[in-house]
Amino acid sequence: MTQEKIDRINELARKQRNEGLTEEEKQEQFLLRREYIESFRQSLEIQLNNTYIVEPDGTKRKVKKKHENPLH
Repeated sequence: MTQEKIDRINELARKQRNEGLTEEEKQEQFLLRREYIESFRQSLEIQLNNTYIVEPDGTKRKVKKKHENPLH
């Protein structure tokens, strides 16, 4: 997500609070927010894929998705 798109999300949010949005602006805001959330999720997933838990005995264990863990 580019900084211009984030700035546009913020611009639309300010306009929504102050004067309201047209239907086209509401649709644009919805699409931009959805793109932002997807970008955030991808970034978080990449970060978690590179995260390890260090056990008290010093061993490292890779963080797994909940559905990958047979105990839960």
